[in-house]
Formats: sequence, C-alpha cells, structure tokens
Amino acid sequence: MSDNALFDAFFTLHHGLPRQGPGSDATTRRLLSLAGPLPDRPRVLDLGCGPGRSALLLAEEAGAEVTAVDLHQPFLDELRRAADARGLGDTIRTLRADMGRLPHPDGSFDLVWAESSAYSIGFDEALRSWKRLLAPGGTLVLTECAWTADEPSPEALAFWEQHYPLRTHRENTAAAVGAGYHVLGTYAQPESDWAEYYGPLGERADAADPAAPGMTEALAATRAEIAMRRDHGTEYGYTGFVLRPADPRWRTRPEADADAAAVRAVNLAAFETAAEADLVDRLREDTAAWLPGLSYVAEAPDGTVAAYALITRCRVGDAPAAALAPVAVAPAYQRQGAGQAVVRAVLDAARLGGERLVLVLGHPEYYPWFGFGPASRYGIGAPFDVPDEAMMALDLEGSGRVPMGTIHYPPAFGV
Repeated sequence: MSDNALFDAFFTLHHGLPRQGPGSDATTRRLLSLAGPLPDRPRVLDLGCGPGRSALLLAEEAGAEVTAVDLHQPFLDELRRAADARGLGDTIRTLRADMGRLPHPDGSFDLVWAESSAYSIGFDEALRSWKRLLAPGGTLVLTECAWTADEPSPEALAFWEQHYPLRTHRENTAAAVGAGYHVLGTYAQPESDWAEYYGPLGERADAADPAAPGMTEALAATRAEIAMRRDHGTEYGYTGFVLRPADPRWRTRPEADADAAAVRAVNLAAFETAAEADLVDRLREDTAAWLPGLSYVAEAPDGTVAAYALITRCRVGDAPAAALAPVAVAPAYQRQGAGQAVVRAVLDAARLGGERLVLVLGHPEYYPWFGFGPASRYGIGAPFDVPDEAMMALDLEGSGRVPMGTIHYPPAFGV
C-alpha cells in the first residue's frame, strides 16, 4: 500500500465532517471572550483551519477579516463555498500554505487562531514561529492536548508516545511563559467537544468501504483513536490557551531582598495612607501566608521599581486559595502598562506554582481585564459586606473546579 493511498483514505473519512478535531462553537466563543476586546475589524489568521468552522464564526460574530490557512485544498474549497453561502466571501480569504512557513510580514494580525492544529508543528514551535505575526497588543489562541491524570496508564502512554508525546498543563503553561507570553486565560475543553468530533467521524467510519485502497489501515487507526478516548478519556484532554506577548517596555521579576525599601516606597506613593505598605510588611512576617516567588515587581527603564503586585495564601472554606493584594504603581508610571505587566507576571507565576484560585477585592472595571469575575459565581463569599462585583475570583486552570465557601484572610489583613 502506498502512502498516497493511506492519505487519500484518511481524507475520504474526514471530508465533509463539521470538524477536524475536538471543539465546538461554544468553545470558540469562550476562547474569544478570554482574548478580551478586539479592534472593530480585527485581522485574524486561522491556522490549520480545516473546513473553517472557527473561521466562519470569527468572521460572523467578531466582524473579523479572516485569513484561513490549510495545506489541504479541498478543505479550503469547502470553506470558500460556506463563506459565500453566508455572505462572508469578502471577509474570509483562503490560503494554501504550510503553517510552519508562513509568508506574512511581522505584525500582520491582531489575532492568531489555531484550534486542534498546533500539534502539526509542535506546541513550542508554534509559540516561537507565530509570535512575530502578532501586531502590538495582539493575541495568540491555540489548543493543545495534555495529560489530565497524574499517572497515565501504560496504554495511554504508549498510544500518545507513538502519535504525539503529551505534557502536563503546567508544562505547557511554562513553555508559553518561557517563550515570552503572558497567559490571559485557559479553558479545559469539555467532553462534549470530543463527542462533536468523534461522533460524526465514527459514523463515517462505520459507513466506509474497507475494500477501498488504504481504507483498512485508515479505519484501524481511526477506530483505535476513538477507542482510546472511550477507554482512557479521563487521562488526557484539550486545553485552550489565550496568550499575549509580554510588554517589552516593562521587565518583570520576583522581588529580591534588596527591593524591600523600594517596594514600600511604591506602595506609600501609590496610596493615600500607609495601610497597603504596612500590610506588605506584616505579610512578610507571616510564614503561613507568604508565598515565595509571588511578590513581583516591574522595573522602569532605569531599573527602579515602577510597580508591585503580591499574592499570598488565604483559604476558601478549608481549601487553600490565594489573594492578590496589594497592587501598586508609582505615580510617574501609572496608566502606562506597568500595572498590567506586573499583575500578569505574578498571575503567571501563580499558575506555574500550582495555584488554582486567586481572589481580589478591587475595581470591577479593571480586574476583569485579567480574567477575574464575581466570586459569587463560584459560590465564594467575602467575610465582610462588599459589593458583589468588587469581590472577584480567577480560576487559573479554567477548569471550573474551585472550592466554594467563605474567604478566610491571614491575620495581617485584620478581617
């Protein structure tokens, strides 16, 4: 049997299917919401677009001008027909190209999108090679399969080692941060996304002619993949990553011992009283509350401390959680991005440190930029009276599996 016969049989199974990987319109919308506000006519690059389900939604609902890229021309032809039928022919451009060797100039797109496709060049290579395509403030959205079990079974390990070696969610997050991105948000795709892909594919496999050239092998591989998900689906899953390159104007880093005086000075300058500066000093002395590596500064161009953010241990009910407070920016650097840079950096550090839930009491028009929403949505309440919209929570894993109950702050907070 030739490679061409197997290739043709594979695409015979996949032609006309609504999706070429696990996903749903709901997941596309969720990832789009995590990307935050976009320009009125965002320039979007959809890589490995397949028949274009995401491209159509992005053009229709985000008003995007989409360049949809795939190597398989029949998928692009299918997308072109669908775009024309929906009146989107002028807003979706198709391009047959290799996503690892793209012809576009640097800074060409506000949003680079890749659902179930980055694996074809590898997650790390996607992070590296697609970064240049983003305009200032642009966002990369991609999904990646990862282990969800602490100890995957030998069967699952053997399967994925043969097809695409998986990492953990934390390892993928570390790769993104190490490549110079901040994590705007993540989303663990639900099991229904797999059903939306494997359901139609399984029906197509059942109806296929096994006598066709290459089809016996293609059917065996397809059924093995579906069976692996059926038998070991709790051990791995897709996660969507919404990423933005770090602002090059602000170097962020963990606080050093020598920074203590400068950190206090920034807090004194940023607030009307010494309450926040004193809070930091008290938290430093509380070994049960202080989380090493989660006291962060942003440096001004001259190397001085321009902004500060601190995350310390709190509890929700009996479960550990984390509190973001205070966040301070020196007056000379306010409204210039230093605060956003240091908050994003300390949240990335919390993710990498294994924290799952961060709470903040703050301005309800500011912290949602970082993915925070009302804590009450998670069944979490403050131990004091506070407007519902001001007490906010961030699920760092995007899994929805966070503790519920009343927040218990360390004694330093005085509540």
